[in-house]
Amino acid sequence: MHVIFLPGAAGAPEFWHALGALLPADWKKTYLSWPGLGNQVHDPGIAGFDDLVALAEKELQGPAVLIAQSMGGVVGVRLALRHPEKLTHLVLVATSGGVDVAGLGGTDWRPAYQANFPNGARWIATEKPDHTAAMQHIRCPTLLIWGDCDPISPVLVGQHLAALIPQADLHVIEGGTHNLAKERAGEIAPLILKHLSAPIG
Repeated sequence: MHVIFLPGAAGAPEFWHALGALLPADWKKTYLSWPGLGNQVHDPGIAGFDDLVALAEKELQGPAVLIAQSMGGVVGVRLALRHPEKLTHLVLVATSGGVDVAGLGGTDWRPAYQANFPNGARWIATEKPDHTAAMQHIRCPTLLIWGDCDPISPVLVGQHLAALIPQADLHVIEGGTHNLAKERAGEIAPLILKHLSAPIG
């Protein structure tokens, strides 16, 4: 089993370390970072989502599971659409996935992001991918994990994605915040293990 972890806009791979440690030790785990986002070192070759997708594609050499947080879900969805033959399962946590979160009640995360990461790449606050129409073409079983105390990506967003993605299962964690994948790793790991045991197809 190869699991590829995609972080959110902070770009930090260590966001996923607590969860990864709770998954089987014999699984291959790849923790990606996003150059230029958050406090990550800039790379002049990374200037938008297409570049992040290309970065992730280098790790997607064979059958794999993608686990994506927040903004990383945009990359995860695009990979699922481009490479259906390489993904066995998809896990999206507190993400937009490429839909209009603001229209579904999400608060604007950009002012806090720019205050916390003054040197972070600015493109992340201006690009607005729209995958709404394409979501129906995601083929792999998809687990959606949301917290009911997340103002950035509220449960309504998860419900919307569940309606758009054919094989989607939404699980809402009571009291979960936008960082529930890190804060509640002990509760999320069993959900992922159960999801990965589901039949493919």
